[in-house]
Amino acid sequence: MISKMDLAPVTTEANATAVERDRSRVFWAVVGATGLVAGIWLAWLGAFALGWDMDDLGIRPRDLHGLIGILTAPFVHASFEHLMSNTLPMGLLAALALYAYPRATRLALPFIWIVSGLGVWLWARPSIHVGISGIAHGLMFYLFFMGLLRRDRLGIAIALTVFFLYGGMVMTVLPRDPQVSFEYHFFGAMAGAIAAFAWHKRDPQPPRKRYSWEIEEEEAQRQAADPEFDLPRPENVPVLWDGPRQSVGGDNVVPLRPRREE
Repeated sequence: MISKMDLAPVTTEANATAVERDRSRVFWAVVGATGLVAGIWLAWLGAFALGWDMDDLGIRPRDLHGLIGILTAPFVHASFEHLMSNTLPMGLLAALALYAYPRATRLALPFIWIVSGLGVWLWARPSIHVGISGIAHGLMFYLFFMGLLRRDRLGIAIALTVFFLYGGMVMTVLPRDPQVSFEYHFFGAMAGAIAAFAWHKRDPQPPRKRYSWEIEEEEAQRQAADPEFDLPRPENVPVLWDGPRQSVGGDNVVPLRPRREE
């Protein structure tokens, strides 16, 4: 089944049709990212209002009861500040991923979600790991490597943008603060990089704009290869004049007709 985002490819010409398609692509990317962020906020607000203990939904490494956290831990946050710090990066990175690579992101996002949580459950410290920052790290590395692998203008621009805004995430995959789950960050980043290598060809490359000098070079090469445009050999050049000749001083000359007087 083809989604509406797939029907709005990125184009190079800024005509009315291209602008309308790009608006549709942006709209559905924002809708998808907003839905994800809204789900996180609703889960936190609901738990806060009802007084639930959200620790039961976190990932408990190597505990069978903690396996449910692989699915639910991204919706759990330790505090309001923790939730706020993850909202903007997650929303922006998800929107960029859905806009630039809608087909690949529909596979990459659940892959990052599951693989990062599974890595934490298998190898992380004995603690309760919560938050969506691991998935945000995965999307950052996913977008960065997608730009390096695809090498189109859109991908490179997004890769440079996310690295400029969130390049500090590279350092948070290492142990620094004991209160921060660097394991979640590390396995999320690793999953994002794997997803980029796995699905960087899933979305079609945007058409490359062709400049006039490129068209002129191609036309010159085509004409050079076409026998119709080859210069004839000297012996095949037809005589440019036929007619009586006079001998003047031993040389053959062609008499010129006198100019007709008006």
